[in-house]
Amino acid sequence: MFLGLIQQVIKDTSAVTINKNSHLFQQIDPWGIGMTVIGYVVVFLALLFLYLIFSNLTKFLNLNVKRTLKREGKIVETKEDISITGEVNAAIAMAIHLYFAEIHDHENTVLTINKVSRSYSPWSSKIYGLRQNPR
Repeated sequence: MFLGLIQQVIKDTSAVTINKNSHLFQQIDPWGIGMTVIGYVVVFLALLFLYLIFSNLTKFLNLNVKRTLKREGKIVETKEDISITGEVNAAIAMAIHLYFAEIHDHENTVLTINKVSRSYSPWSSKIYGLRQNPR
């Protein structure tokens, strides 16, 4: 009972607070343009933050591995950048596509229909498909 009373008081006070805040915001921004701008800014900042995280993740992981190897006393070699350009990737993809296209055998698309010597079949007979009307 006491817990239910506390929950009701909290619900009422939060509803009153929300009501006051919504009226205040409506007075400040009656058309909602400010809310729209705030929403767009929050979304674009979140996207920028995610882009920065994902673009620098490999650099951070490589740096962490190098630091760990230095602590263990192993020699860390600096490798040259072995990234492949987009044109080379496109050429490799096209070569793989053509290779797999050649593997597939092309069937001869000639259809032949042979006439069956026995022309009557109960499957093609219409009398078995119709209902007999009892009299």
